[in-house]
Amino acid sequence: MITKKIKKSTKKISATTTLEKILEKPGAEEILHKFSVPCLLCPMAKFEMTELKIDEVCKMYGINLNKLLKDLNK
Repeated sequence: MITKKIKKSTKKISATTTLEKILEKPGAEEILHKFSVPCLLCPMAKFEMTELKIDEVCKMYGINLNKLLKDLNK
């Protein structure tokens, strides 16, 4: 029997990670919704996903960055 190890991504999401990179992580969208990150639904954000950093979004909307990062990096 051949078994494959699924390599878990070791790259942590940080305050300066862009929304585009965060959304590449499986389950990240649900976590962002849990924290009420509005950018996922904003039509203009789709043009800025490569530039918007999660710390900037948290500052704009009063979201606890440390708690969000903790959940995203579980």
